[in-house]
Amino acid sequence: MDLRYLQSFVAVVELGSLAEAARRLDLTPAAIAARVHALEEDMGTALVKRAGRSVKPTEAGAKILERARAVLRDVRDLRAVAGDGTSLGEFRLGVFVSAMTSVLPPVLKGLYARFPQLNVFVEPGHSVDLCRQVSAGALDAAIVVEPQFAVGKNCAWQALIEEPLVVIAPKALRSSDAHELLRTQPFIRYDRSVLGGQLADRYLRDQGIRPQQRLEIDGLMAIAALVAQGLGVALVPDWPPFWNSGLAIARIPLPRRAPVRRVGLVWAKRGPRVSLAEAFLLQAQRVFGKRTGTKKSPLRKR
Repeated sequence: MDLRYLQSFVAVVELGSLAEAARRLDLTPAAIAARVHALEEDMGTALVKRAGRSVKPTEAGAKILERARAVLRDVRDLRAVAGDGTSLGEFRLGVFVSAMTSVLPPVLKGLYARFPQLNVFVEPGHSVDLCRQVSAGALDAAIVVEPQFAVGKNCAWQALIEEPLVVIAPKALRSSDAHELLRTQPFIRYDRSVLGGQLADRYLRDQGIRPQQRLEIDGLMAIAALVAQGLGVALVPDWPPFWNSGLAIARIPLPRRAPVRRVGLVWAKRGPRVSLAEAFLLQAQRVFGKRTGTKKSPLRKR
């Protein structure tokens, strides 16, 4: 059995689309379809089916999906072990969207200084999904917002950055009261499908504030740009890139103790890339160590 067939099958099922799988694997949709068909011929049964505009696994496909993932992980592990699991091999890292530009670059800069031959695959996504992928073994580690659930027993979590909620408003309103702004100004809501948006929504409910919502959107820099245009105010984590953006916005602290969004690393505690995950964590602590009140987790002695 050609492992490329398994890889294509897993990609099609996970992404729900031949076209998306083709983009991910840098192939044509026809090539992906041919690989999946070849695997179906080898297995003697249909593994995927059309469901509207998406592709879903058949009953047989669903049965082999986890084992197919496991085979691909085992092959990656063998390659990493052969290359000592550190300086060679692929490190699969998940990153939630707003951390792609704020957290990832400075940490990778230091990591590449230590491991110049390191090959990193970056998977963007929502924190909840990335945590599940780490637990399932599809990712080695992920930069995520602190999970609101217990991570898997095979995983570890360490906070790196604390970002209290603040009101951001046009500079002309910088002397205003935070709660008064939230009550009276048009409100740009941080998407409640992400954890930062959920923190903000919970705070508003706890304070009995019903904002005049104008729109709801994911993307912190997009929210800041809208605020800078005078379209409203927002309740968001105190994200450092706001204040280096040159946008005409003001930070207005909440009058009471603010909820905090914690950003950190979740990683698999077993496998040939544990040492890489720990090296990534150590570098992140060097970069962001002064921005969290949490204790650093001990690393294994070498």
